[in-house]
Amino acid sequence: MGDFELDTRVEGANGRYRARLSRDWEIWGPNGGYLATIALRAVGREAKVGRPASFHGHFLSVARFEDVEIEVTPVRVGRRTESFRVSMAQQGKPVFEGLVRTAAEGPGLAHREGDPPDVPAPERLKSWAQLAEERDLGEGPSYPFWENLEARPTEPDRIGDRTTRAPPRMVEWYRFRPREIFEDPWTDAGRSVVLIDTLSWPAAARAHTPTEFTAPSLDVTVWFHRPVPREPWLLADQVSPIGEAGLIGCLGRVWCPGGKLVASGGSQLLCVPPSAR
Repeated sequence: MGDFELDTRVEGANGRYRARLSRDWEIWGPNGGYLATIALRAVGREAKVGRPASFHGHFLSVARFEDVEIEVTPVRVGRRTESFRVSMAQQGKPVFEGLVRTAAEGPGLAHREGDPPDVPAPERLKSWAQLAEERDLGEGPSYPFWENLEARPTEPDRIGDRTTRAPPRMVEWYRFRPREIFEDPWTDAGRSVVLIDTLSWPAAARAHTPTEFTAPSLDVTVWFHRPVPREPWLLADQVSPIGEAGLIGCLGRVWCPGGKLVASGGSQLLCVPPSAR
């Protein structure tokens, strides 16, 4: 089991950082949201405005579980908002490129449109592991990555069903483990990056069960609406409205208990046929 705070730490200064990728976050290689959070935290070391506002990243190649070099370059620095470019490489080979925007809190317009999914609170649901044990599925997590999160499905009847097609949407509660809350705003924001990136494919795949295709993320975009450093549970609402011509589009929203929107975003996936793997 990986520790999200420890495994996304960076070392260095003056725009140049290093990190060691942990196999505890393996899922088709290093998990994309995990990789992106390392980049996000490197920007956090350079930013004077300590509140991440938006993140957009491109996954350029599959990284190895080794050291990565990270370079953070300021694009625009202001008193209320900043823009940074962040580049990640292994032995000179680019693996990730991102842009991060910060914004200080201040007075402004306030409104709210849309309600969170109407689902039971996490305390009223069983975990994925409990459901699998009750149904004697005889299988554990398919990748080490899934050991790092506790999932509580809002559609328990779908656990273990790999033959029935369903709408391409997932609504599930998650909390990280063994550490579930993070005071650092950049690590806290990384939780939403991980969920929006990771759950795109499982949501889309529901409409095509079973399938021999896989679809890794080409990119991930997240807008951070509010920090929730003391909320262990996050509700991930992921939907894939379209798949066409080898691309799959996905949209995600992350909510906290009480119905507050924490983050929103999405990703574009590239279908990979079995012959290409």
